[in-house]
Amino acid sequence: MLEIKKSEFRENIEAFAIAVITILFIIVFIFQSFLVKGTSMEPTLQDGERLIVNKFIYWFTRPQTGDIIVLKPPKEPGRKYIKRVIAGPNQEVYIWNSKVYVDGVELKEDYLNELKINQDYKMTTVPMDRVFVMGDNRNWSKDSRDPEVGLVPLKNVVGKAVFIFWPFTAVKVIAAPHYDNKLAPKAVEVNALTEEPK
Repeated sequence: MLEIKKSEFRENIEAFAIAVITILFIIVFIFQSFLVKGTSMEPTLQDGERLIVNKFIYWFTRPQTGDIIVLKPPKEPGRKYIKRVIAGPNQEVYIWNSKVYVDGVELKEDYLNELKINQDYKMTTVPMDRVFVMGDNRNWSKDSRDPEVGLVPLKNVVGKAVFIFWPFTAVKVIAAPHYDNKLAPKAVEVNALTEEPK
């Protein structure tokens, strides 16, 4: 009788240990929750919403234009930001007259509320190991346009936001936007040094 109790106790301890290890593995390598703080991603994400972040997706692919990612800003590695990828490795990006252009094509960003961006950005080619990010609340976002953030190294990307799970009224899958490049007008040619159109 005593041997049976000891055996059951040991099995329970082992089951608990396996459960803890599994949960830790999922948190460290696969999925993690993230709390949205601030308004830089409005209207897409609201202050106080909680998200599920896929941490392993970028083991197999690189961030794409439109992805919403959690990142560690290079100069503040202890913090985490949530932003939208605008341009990935080896893409050209610039902002002119409140419009964002990637590889010479204007992005049609239906998820934005703002009609006017207060800041232009000269043409830049994103290095192979970095991404250019912005918040959806363009005039109230500290992002790649700010020298304190700049182009974000891929090693600083924590993962991709995939699901809002709190509050219950906001539960939804975070869908990737569709950019219809065939309908987008070609960008005007810009002098990267002066930021003036030719």
